[in-house]
Amino acid sequence: MIVGIDLGTTHSLVGSMQSGFPVLVADENGERLTPSAVWFPEAGEPVVGRAALARRQEFPDRVATSVKRLMGSRSSEEKRSRIVIGQRTWTPEEVSSLILKKLKSDAERSLGSPIDRAVITVPAHFNDAQRSATKRAGELAGFSVERIVSEPTAAALAYGLDRLGENAKVVVYDLGGGTFDVSVLLLSSGVFEVLSTNGDTRLGGDDLDAALAAAWDLPQQVAEKIKCALSEAADVVFEGKTYTRAALDAICLPIIARTRKNCIRAMADANLESSGLSAVVLVGGATRMPLVRKFVAEVFGREPDTSQHPDEAVALGATIQAGILSGEVHNMTLLDVTPLSLGIETFGGLMNVIIPRNSTIPCKAGEMFTNAVGNQSGMRISVLQGEREMAKDNWKLGGFDVAFAPLPKGRARVGVQFELDANGILNVLARDTATGEDTVVKIESAVEVSDEAVEKMLGDSLEHAFEDMDERVFTEACLKADEMLPAVDAALLQLGSAIGEGERAALSVLINKVRSAQADKSSSRLKSALAALDEATQPLATLLIEKALGENS
Repeated sequence: MIVGIDLGTTHSLVGSMQSGFPVLVADENGERLTPSAVWFPEAGEPVVGRAALARRQEFPDRVATSVKRLMGSRSSEEKRSRIVIGQRTWTPEEVSSLILKKLKSDAERSLGSPIDRAVITVPAHFNDAQRSATKRAGELAGFSVERIVSEPTAAALAYGLDRLGENAKVVVYDLGGGTFDVSVLLLSSGVFEVLSTNGDTRLGGDDLDAALAAAWDLPQQVAEKIKCALSEAADVVFEGKTYTRAALDAICLPIIARTRKNCIRAMADANLESSGLSAVVLVGGATRMPLVRKFVAEVFGREPDTSQHPDEAVALGATIQAGILSGEVHNMTLLDVTPLSLGIETFGGLMNVIIPRNSTIPCKAGEMFTNAVGNQSGMRISVLQGEREMAKDNWKLGGFDVAFAPLPKGRARVGVQFELDANGILNVLARDTATGEDTVVKIESAVEVSDEAVEKMLGDSLEHAFEDMDERVFTEACLKADEMLPAVDAALLQLGSAIGEGERAALSVLINKVRSAQADKSSSRLKSALAALDEATQPLATLLIEKALGENS
């Protein structure tokens, strides 16, 4: 048996297929939602769930919550991401594994048999390091993690969106406790294909609670309870003071409005207008708020589907996916996508994309590369993730060296292949075609940037699109100039008196225009100057060929 798990920021759930239906497992108290909280008492074993949450006010320094936000933290953030309890330091994966162990125990008690296989969900915008960290947490808990599945995609399974018919296009708006995702899916012949995804890994219900707590000068837990109550009532009285939904909406709207740009980008990436949507579904506890439902209806031009329990949809989808893998569910396939482009750095500091953003995974792609400098004996493969044109503006996931025999420029051949597995984890292969020797690296190293940069990357790629492209065009033109100018000088020297003074003077003017454009960093002038020089030097190439033929005859 394979169980499905929603490892959430605020709550976590586990389910299994029973008699062909996905059923969520309840704990010993009959509760399906397990708070993602761990209490570390001074003596004894850690306590997970509702009992831990109850201790948060009494022992704030010994209760860990919202650990999911720290998963896959960058090595530059390592100190900040560590969780220090008493004399011991815990990693986010270790704390998450305690939550997963509790879910494992609940499932085994309910089902009456050992469980060691699981499908675990993650936000669609979790990067490679965050997905790998989630998988490690599952393994620490004693699971063989069969699949890492994106939360919005899992939710589509739970809503039974295949009933909408052929070629239905659906938006899943997922506002959880700590993360936001929006995905556009195409449903066809039992295949759930993600057309695009966007989101914010640092935006969720926790941010709403914090804003309310600050505005109302209340503990965050109290603010959260008032928020939940105001989803059902227009006003709530607490300790003699009245809190209104209108006041709540005024505080929360600026935070909710931050999701608009993600929704617009996801729709644009899918080449879709609101009129082409078959449904909009809501996932995550925060989507119970009338404000969120009204906002989503306004953004997408249609009322959202609220037929599923927003807290349980992801876990139900994970359970259905577990059923697909175990063979209990048939005629249904889940195709996920990679949220950011993957590539390598090439000569001149350019980003060469190998797997574009929104490619369906699992997938495999590769290209052939050559040596940019004569007699170099190896090549550095720097693996990048991001949407910018220049390598320096993207994230470096890792790197390794490939050795080969020294050869003239452009003669070495190294094939580079990227393979994204079903969990969205990247494997890179580099092959020296001369020897057939392979170098294979599994990219699980952390990205040296902050988590906030995940969302900033997409925004920056739009904001800087024109200047990025201009920089790329200029860099490529400079590389061409660096090749062409020495070649022209060499040709003029070799041809000697065969080139008249007038012709030399004209070429000198063109060469100076190229160098001037390079110095002024003008892309358009440099391209134009190179084109003029290229055309003017065509007769030189003919003369060189004729001279070579004459010498060899």
